[in-house]
Amino acid sequence: MGNDAEVPSEAEWLNRVVAEFERPLSRYALSITHNADRALDAVQETFLLLVQHAGEIDRAHPAPWLFTVCRTKAIDLLRKDGRMEARPRKDLAERASAEPPAEDVAVLREDITEAERLLALLPPREREVLRLKFQEGLRYKEIAAVTGLSISHVGVMIHQAMARLRRRKAGPPNGA
Repeated sequence: MGNDAEVPSEAEWLNRVVAEFERPLSRYALSITHNADRALDAVQETFLLLVQHAGEIDRAHPAPWLFTVCRTKAIDLLRKDGRMEARPRKDLAERASAEPPAEDVAVLREDITEAERLLALLPPREREVLRLKFQEGLRYKEIAAVTGLSISHVGVMIHQAMARLRRRKAGPPNGA
């Protein structure tokens, strides 16, 4: 009976999942859509499906399901809108990232600008697996589930992307 007290209700679990994954999913959707409204729509649709399919999802490991659905929704929105590009709204950007201490903001902005510049030089698939690995903290198996790639292919892509980034960081790219 003590075991029943440890198992959260479906509503408690849903609230915890939304609280834990709202920012990571917002960042991920924004990295795909480059449009704050579309990213927010993708995250909201993901959470609606979460509620509808809560009984079918592995409660211990919801990340692969959430990121897969979010990715699908974001791509669907891009297709529907003809790949609209827009600057992210400030409120989504704030929701998508934790607030750093005020004294670190300038350094953080420089680091983010440099990281984004380097990431933009990579092919879209490599950018995606790097974001899922390093920004969202997913394991190779989870990235494979989200992207539809094999686990070994995910590993190769991450290794190749990191090697490219190291080479590009060592010397400025020509014409950039």
